[in-house]
Amino acid sequence: MKRIVLGISCVLLFSLATKAQNPEVKFIADTLVVQADGTFEADPDLATLTFDISSQDKELKAAYDKASQSTQNIVALAEKNGLKKEDISSGALTVTPYYGGDRKKRAKSFLVQGQIAFKVRDFSKLGAIMEQSATDEITDFRSLTYSLADEEAAKQHAVAEAMKRAIGRANAALEQKGQKVGALRFASLDVKQLMGVARFDVISENQIAQLEYAGQAGKSKAVAAPPPPLPRPEKITVSATVQCAFQIQ
Repeated sequence: MKRIVLGISCVLLFSLATKAQNPEVKFIADTLVVQADGTFEADPDLATLTFDISSQDKELKAAYDKASQSTQNIVALAEKNGLKKEDISSGALTVTPYYGGDRKKRAKSFLVQGQIAFKVRDFSKLGAIMEQSATDEITDFRSLTYSLADEEAAKQHAVAEAMKRAIGRANAALEQKGQKVGALRFASLDVKQLMGVARFDVISENQIAQLEYAGQAGKSKAVAAPPPPLPRPEKITVSATVQCAFQIQ
């Protein structure tokens, strides 16, 4: 019986000593946890135009030369409209041979493909670039994306707004008890994806229009369809959520 009493006493003493040494007990007692959201809204200031380069021929050199020439033409078109070299990006041309079901024989044709993208900051130039690019049967307009040139700055604005609201709520809560907000002990942050970034993908629409036109005209080769009208860019919104633990003074 004595052993049981002593054992219980030791457990209680150990528990009290642990609580006295554990700072988390005090941390929870004088801490206020607040969560708040913040948003930042801005008009898009960057448009990204993407074009596909595609050329197919029985001879590899002929297909590659056509694709290379189209790439040079679309780059010249961008420079003609005032785009800087650093705003023009193009990948390497890829070659895909077609064997007609028998890979042991010589390839019957070669498909050369590539992609090129423009970053346009003056939206008034978009229409001219798209219209002039439609005259090239090798180059197809693929997509248009409206976004923010400096997304990080927009995210920081949203975070600052969320933090401002969190501090305001903490002050409002503690004022009722005559207390003040102290140091920030802990904070977690979640920046959500940009809302309103518009991607206008028309390659499928162009292909459908080309097939319809070819079928009506009774032609075996599709004819390039003119690019559709430009969509109106909408405002872009960035949102952030903060959870803060403030010391209570």
